[in-house]
Amino acid sequence: MARFLNKVAIVTGAGGGIGRAASVRLASEGAAVVAVDIDEESISKTVSLIQATGALGHGVLADVTKSEQVENYVQETIDTFDGVDVLVNNAGIEGQIAMLEDCDEKMFDKVLQINVKGVWLGMRHVVDAMRLRGGGSIVNTASAAGVMATPTMVAYGASKHAVIGMTKTGAVELGPAGIRVNAVCPGVINTRMMRSIEEMTFPEDPEEFIKATIPNIPLGRYGEPEEIAGLIAFLASDEAAYVTGASYLIDGAISKT
Repeated sequence: MARFLNKVAIVTGAGGGIGRAASVRLASEGAAVVAVDIDEESISKTVSLIQATGALGHGVLADVTKSEQVENYVQETIDTFDGVDVLVNNAGIEGQIAMLEDCDEKMFDKVLQINVKGVWLGMRHVVDAMRLRGGGSIVNTASAAGVMATPTMVAYGASKHAVIGMTKTGAVELGPAGIRVNAVCPGVINTRMMRSIEEMTFPEDPEEFIKATIPNIPLGRYGEPEEIAGLIAFLASDEAAYVTGASYLIDGAISKT
């Protein structure tokens, strides 16, 4: 497929996991991709993978919680590729495993800064560039944690509920400009984040987390980043031209158990 020929996409949190998979998927379908992350080495690896598809790739080091740095990654995209058609607002962190009364206040603030403010700033600063293109598509990475309770992960759950709320608001406000805003809601995905959650939950034997979790996933396995990337690509493409304000679970039905 070549759904993104002559399109320019920005992907935040592109240094690994879902962000890297989304960057490569969009590039493989013809997009020029700007990979944004806070880790320079990870960005370089992602850019190499983008370029290996034959697409144009560019990396930008940025902290998504800093307005001037978000504004800069948008401007650098415009300077490099002459515009922005797609934003994949994917940067996020898991925080800690703790009951709500034991959640560290600084960590709570950090999770909301990255997972909520970072998403809002991305939408805020990309809007004018998309208007100049006559429209665009924003895909926010929420989570199955945004539609269900998240015992021991109060900050993460709160942040992903907020992402879904911002997605709905963005769709209504930006629809008249031809800008669509949707969210993907992954469940348990085979990424660095899940390794961290496994280790925090069962420090002595992280495999115990997997043993306890798999029986609760009707499909019987973790999802893969490339599977989330496929949904992101659909929502970003013109095939989803009448889809906006939606939040799509892609979780093996774990949220139904």
